[in-house]
Amino acid sequence: MKTTHHNPALFYLAIAGGILAVSTAAIFIRYAQQEVPSLVIAAVRLSLASLVLAPLALMRHRAELSALSRRETTLGLLSGFFLALHFATWISSLEFTSVASSVVLVSTTPLWVALLSPLVLRESIHRAAIVGLVLALLGGAVVGMSETCRFEYGLVCPPLGQFFQGQALWGNFLALCGAWMGAGYLLIGRRLRAKMSLISYIFLVYGMAALVLLVIMRAAGFSPFGYPPLNYLWMLLLALVPQLLGHSTFNWALRYLPASFVAVTLLGEPIGSTLLALLILGEVPSVLELVGGVLILTGIYLAARESGQ
Repeated sequence: MKTTHHNPALFYLAIAGGILAVSTAAIFIRYAQQEVPSLVIAAVRLSLASLVLAPLALMRHRAELSALSRRETTLGLLSGFFLALHFATWISSLEFTSVASSVVLVSTTPLWVALLSPLVLRESIHRAAIVGLVLALLGGAVVGMSETCRFEYGLVCPPLGQFFQGQALWGNFLALCGAWMGAGYLLIGRRLRAKMSLISYIFLVYGMAALVLLVIMRAAGFSPFGYPPLNYLWMLLLALVPQLLGHSTFNWALRYLPASFVAVTLLGEPIGSTLLALLILGEVPSVLELVGGVLILTGIYLAARESGQ
């Protein structure tokens, strides 16, 4: 879909801001995970985001929400269900497997979106977009490898078998499930956002995701209460910055851009995370992280050019 009636620079700026916002998630999650279970973090993140949206959605968009057809409501709830499972599986995967393995597997979301878009959305995928997709996925894999591999008279990596020993196999599977759930969330959002305003859509989807995550959290025997106050600050920032600013920006873009392109831009998160780690934690990016970043940016550019941006 071409944005013929909108300024392309606005979309580039919005996507860049969205990438920067979601890139803060890893830092906030790492701080909170020191004392809070992953399922609680996910549930509180979406619950706080929904509560912040509630006054605006119910006061200014109640008529639109009430006018939704049964099919549209069902699609919105299904999108929220996929989003809840995305966060539950991906964040939980970090408890069982390495960050490198988890990031590589969950970064395959654009691949599943690209494969399913022609069937679900009837959006054609052209050669340049496929090349961009492959480059971006390769870049995501290189960035993920940077945590376990190093340059020492050539590329040195641990044995492949180490990634599949013990609990790592379960963690890898959870990360892959996160990618599948993320693809479902983006595909449904692309169809539904064409008919709904941004606030109505994200309130419906985030609210549903919050309810599902709260049920999963309680079923796992966890409570959202009783943690040191600082942890709630990290979870509030998680709700405000990567969720409301970051994810909502991508949901806004879904109304104007192909789902496959929006999915590819999500791979810019490792670049943003690397820059934030450099500024906040003083972590200097490795050669592999820089190479992966270049591949991701190249892939995003190709996908953007092919979609007419």
